[in-house]
Amino acid sequence: MTDDTATPDDRPSPSEAERRATLPPAARRALEEADARRDAQQSEQRPTELGGRKGPEPVRYGDWEKKGIAIDF
Repeated sequence: MTDDTATPDDRPSPSEAERRATLPPAARRALEEADARRDAQQSEQRPTELGGRKGPEPVRYGDWEKKGIAIDF
């Protein structure tokens, strides 16, 4: 027996603009503010670090030594 009803996985997903159009005005404003903050943060140019650690961030990965010498930062 086959079932002709669409399951959630079979339905086409709406585009982001269509999805946002169905949201209440407060939710749309919140998303627009979040998009603006994200764009501002991404466009912010950070100065390059002189003499800094190359590679992954040592604080995040626990790599506290460089060429056998413990580094402090």
